[in-house]
Amino acid sequence: MKEIFQHSFLLHTFPYRESSIFLDCFTNLKGRVRLLAKGVRTNKCSILRGILQPFTPLIIYWKDSSNSNRYNNIKILSQAESVSIRLPLNGVMLYSGLYINELLNRVLFYDIPYVNLFTKYTQCLSLLASSMDSPEPILRHFEFILLKEIGYGIDFLHCANSGERIKKTMIYRYCNEKGFVTSLVYDKYSFTGSEIQSMALREFDKPDILRAAKRFTRIALKPYIGKNPIKSKELFSYFFK
Repeated sequence: MKEIFQHSFLLHTFPYRESSIFLDCFTNLKGRVRLLAKGVRTNKCSILRGILQPFTPLIIYWKDSSNSNRYNNIKILSQAESVSIRLPLNGVMLYSGLYINELLNRVLFYDIPYVNLFTKYTQCLSLLASSMDSPEPILRHFEFILLKEIGYGIDFLHCANSGERIKKTMIYRYCNEKGFVTSLVYDKYSFTGSEIQSMALREFDKPDILRAAKRFTRIALKPYIGKNPIKSKELFSYFFK
């Protein structure tokens, strides 16, 4: 049995029995992993409990074993240390970070490497921590990256039916896991060719394109998030409708 260590961020926790907690972490090489932190809720483990916080860059250690255990192959946390202080997310930036964490925890499978996505996630948190403007462009950029990294990247340049290039003056309807197809009706699932071309260029500094991008990511991510609404959205719904 060897000890594994990974750079990591904590995504989510929930209690287990009286003294332990389960941790869902996003790691640099192993992707999303679940660990059991035994006894971490007791007073003697208060230092470790203080380290295990969202938005704190961590190195986590666990024992790797090919044998089954009574925790059904859930990894057992052996040690954790902070690499640096917690990223200073406050107010709407904090709610935005919580949204990103919940999104990853809903969408990512366990034990699948997402090396590039981990880098982009770290950059996203840093941008949220340093930005003095609206977090919306940062969130949209990350959502587009997430869709690509989980294998559902969208072709914004060509019609999914004909293969022809998207035309500015035409209307297209987004079809899940297929792409944009021509449409005669402009509704909540439809976009103009001009909007699609601008989304391809990530022109989120334009308010109308930012709104279109938000509508698109809500549609595109919905099948992978599940039926239950994102809880963190409720926290900053007062800021952004």
